[in-house]
Amino acid sequence: IGSPLLSFLLCSLCTPLQTLLYEQKYSIIARFEEERIFYERITEMKKEKDIFDRIMEFPVLRIFNPFYKKNKEILLYLFFGGLTFIVSIASYAFFNIQIGWNALVANIGSWILAVAFAYITNRIWVFDSNASTAADFIKEITSFIGGRVATLVIEELILFIFITNLGMNSMAVKVVAQVIVIVLNYVISKLIVFKK
Repeated sequence: IGSPLLSFLLCSLCTPLQTLLYEQKYSIIARFEEERIFYERITEMKKEKDIFDRIMEFPVLRIFNPFYKKNKEILLYLFFGGLTFIVSIASYAFFNIQIGWNALVANIGSWILAVAFAYITNRIWVFDSNASTAADFIKEITSFIGGRVATLVIEELILFIFITNLGMNSMAVKVVAQVIVIVLNYVISKLIVFKK
């Protein structure tokens, strides 16, 4: 008597339990599949050609495409570094010459504009940032700004010594200081901020 009753009770408990376990198993599998598809889409998006890749497909530029692909990061850094240089020099000239701000104060104003421009372009095009969470983003921007503050201090020292103390031409000193800063910023961005 005990055996058929026990079998009946076990079967009546096992069937709903088996159904529940079966549904959970496939729910977990479905969740993993959704995550796999999500990450595949992100990978595909990263593999898509950006505007510079598409420009290099122009018939006239196609001959340079192998060199571009091999050296894309440094070429884009030089391009956007050049644009950042222009932003920095133009805004410095505006603040220092047009408005008449002190060289050190004008440099800080131009630094703010140049850093904002550089962060956006470096993040999107040059180093192809992988920061996907808020914590990653905060770490990335903090280290970027920290590195730029370090080079700002170096640049301010150069300006202080050569403009304030030695009375050299403000724009000439700013240009030389910018070249030094661009090289240092690349090293900091490559090795610390956007390391892969």
